[in-house]
Amino acid sequence: MTPESHSPTGTDAPRLGPPPGCPAHGLGPGGLPRLHESADLKKLYEELRAEHGPVAPALLHDDVPVWVVLGHAENLHMVRTPAQYTKDSRIWSPLRDGLVKPDHPLMPHIAWQPMCAHAEGDEHKRLRGVIDFAVSTIDFRSLRRHINRCTQRLVNRFCEVGEAEVVSQFAEHLPMAVMCHVLGMPDEYNDRMVEAARDMLRGTETAIASNEYIMGALSRLTARRRAEQREDFASHLVTHPAGLTDDEVREHLRVVLIAAYESTANLLANVLRTVLVDPRFRAQLNGGQMTVPEAVEQLLWDEPPFSTIFAYFAKQETELGGQRIRKGDGLLFAPAPANVDPRVRPDPTAHMQGNRSHLAFGGGPHECPGQDIGRAIAEIGVDALLMRLPDLELDVDDEDLRHAESIASRHLIELPVQFMPRPPQEVTQQPNHDHQPTQRSNWYIGAPEPEQAVPSPAARPEPADRPEPFGHHDVPAPRAPAPPVPQPAGPVAEPTTTAAAEPAAHPAGARQRFLRWWGGY
Repeated sequence: MTPESHSPTGTDAPRLGPPPGCPAHGLGPGGLPRLHESADLKKLYEELRAEHGPVAPALLHDDVPVWVVLGHAENLHMVRTPAQYTKDSRIWSPLRDGLVKPDHPLMPHIAWQPMCAHAEGDEHKRLRGVIDFAVSTIDFRSLRRHINRCTQRLVNRFCEVGEAEVVSQFAEHLPMAVMCHVLGMPDEYNDRMVEAARDMLRGTETAIASNEYIMGALSRLTARRRAEQREDFASHLVTHPAGLTDDEVREHLRVVLIAAYESTANLLANVLRTVLVDPRFRAQLNGGQMTVPEAVEQLLWDEPPFSTIFAYFAKQETELGGQRIRKGDGLLFAPAPANVDPRVRPDPTAHMQGNRSHLAFGGGPHECPGQDIGRAIAEIGVDALLMRLPDLELDVDDEDLRHAESIASRHLIELPVQFMPRPPQEVTQQPNHDHQPTQRSNWYIGAPEPEQAVPSPAARPEPADRPEPFGHHDVPAPRAPAPPVPQPAGPVAEPTTTAAAEPAAHPAGARQRFLRWWGGY
């Protein structure tokens, strides 16, 4: 980006940077803001919008110039016009001119790689077609059942304690557990995999080693699926007629795993925080005015998992949002400021129920292919957690919650909660908060109350200190035969069943049957 009035390479003499606390702190050459030094990016974006309009100039690390696309319409135009804008960073002028060094902090996000996220034209169609096909094979009813069972296992780890930190103990684990299952490597899920993904995304000193750990797991998965195919995501990548190489398979597995993990973990944490700190929001959920899917959609407007996404590059000289964009300029796709563009959302506090025109999942040819997986994890995970722990309450004041903010996203660091301690549940049960879930499928007037029956040892849930590993297949525990049920006295019609000793099943309502089916049970 080299706008005439904001060029960082002009002839002006260099100036010393202002001290911290000075109003000019965080400004670079030409008076442009350094995005990575901002303490409040949300406020900065609004200041940039007021000064420059829907497309504003800014600086990345090492004072690399970039355009931030703040407008909703302008972002949509950029992502939907591949003739003018590309994801191929090899045409980026600062990179070609040597301004972006190989060790630039954003190179892992921007550097070109042989994957659909960076490809264009026929190559993009080839690679993206494989991903879209693999996603289309997912059985979402089975996926919902698996999400419920993963949630049960996670909650069983802390439900007896009465307190938890649900970012590190829940929101960061559930997406990884589910995605390892979807990709075809459930046995690779463990605390180390979660820690490696978290470490790599935060760019610590051990990020390279963490990335190697993840790539090692994906390499083993690729080799296993070359030798033996199954009905999982990795197998569909390996066997697709497009003929992906092992490197292409690994890279696409990596981008699917990490993108789904990061975005969904952020979304889960944001939804749970809003439920806990906003009484109106929780009242709408409890009162039925808002469903959990609608709550998730609202948070995709208010707190998109990614604030900005790196990056698009101009293939030719053009104009966007009143700014002259030159060939080779870089532009940040920015869902967070675009979602509060006053032209599409005059009141940023208004609820957007039923409206899916947010930009949380991008748009155009590179729109997120796994967005329905992310939605399912967030919707079912939050619903199942609140079913298990309906009295969940924040254990600190809202203003004491801490966030880690970067240009790409805003992470909730921790979310400590408290609740009434409860015993573990079998993972095959539908999540509920009863100590002894009521089973009414064979109940009739005169039958003994469910709490009078003593569950057999085989039917009791596992102790909390021995949770079943996520990598094992979900096999319901065997149940002991039910004791004979006494027949009702009085003139009650004989039940119409194949076994005369069993009472007639009391049919659930249509809504209850549908909800159980929808949840995968």
